[in-house]
Amino acid sequence: MNDEAWMEEALKAADQAEALGEVPIGAVIVKDGMCIASGYNLRETTQQAEAHAEMAAIQKACEVTGFWRLEGCTLYVTLEPCPMCAGAIIQSRIDRVVFGAYDPKAGCAGTLFNLLEDEQFNHQAEVAGGVLEHECGERLSAFFRELRKKRKNKQS
Repeated sequence: MNDEAWMEEALKAADQAEALGEVPIGAVIVKDGMCIASGYNLRETTQQAEAHAEMAAIQKACEVTGFWRLEGCTLYVTLEPCPMCAGAIIQSRIDRVVFGAYDPKAGCAGTLFNLLEDEQFNHQAEVAGGVLEHECGERLSAFFRELRKKRKNKQS
């Protein structure tokens, strides 16, 4: 499968988040051409600040592999990783990160900073951004449009 096909899988994970009323962000981790883990945003459900899609996928991938080093893995995520997730990606030694929509408020894979390719760290991950960018971005935009509409209707 190519990057677009794996991003479609991340979008399916985002659908699971949205079905729970969560911000629709999904992630999958691929090793040797196979999906070994997936995750989606669960911050509202768990009331945990770190319950991002990437964090859930990394935790599951470590459980599956039995190892904290995820060398040889590619992480696909529908939104550019934030600083926390970028740190977890570096710490888990993921080799490559592919994301969909850019995040102008918290993106740390090239928008605000590029923590993933910073040579000051002991590990760098190759970054590819903008894969299915429109689809990923529109999913988020539609979610927030609907959320604002619901809030407006409640206030009326």
